[in-house]
Amino acid sequence: MKGQYVSPSGSSALGEHRYTSATEDRVRVLLVESDPDDAQLVCEAFGDVSTETAVDVATDGEEALEFLEQRDEATPVPDLVLLNLELPGMGGLEVLESIRGDGELVHLPVLVLTDSNAIDDVNESYDRAANAYLTKPSDPAAFETIANAIERFWFERASLPPIHS
Repeated sequence: MKGQYVSPSGSSALGEHRYTSATEDRVRVLLVESDPDDAQLVCEAFGDVSTETAVDVATDGEEALEFLEQRDEATPVPDLVLLNLELPGMGGLEVLESIRGDGELVHLPVLVLTDSNAIDDVNESYDRAANAYLTKPSDPAAFETIANAIERFWFERASLPPIHS
């Protein structure tokens, strides 16, 4: 494992949990997920990939957009966003629209990772320029398969324009 999933002592807010790696030279992922069990499965799955990966977790759409607006050296723009559509408050599709409407984030890869396999959700996600649509697996071990596939394509093969921070 390249790092460990840690939680600040005494904290129960999922948004404060972070998968941290040993070095600053790593891929950064923003996971927008309100289900703490799914968030932990995703974080643990990225802990098992060979690429140094830091996963920051936002528990709702507003928190995700605040995180993306920070854009400073302490919290650089992530390399990739994993976005659940089913969020409290601002939904995932609204978050996706906001990201695509921000000239500095327009090229940020956003992969929808959600429970829904409804064709309307798939179509609406791609209409809003999602880069991929993935349905969450029912088998917890299958999250590792998803993390490995993301690593092979997005971290190792894809060429992306720089995101300005």
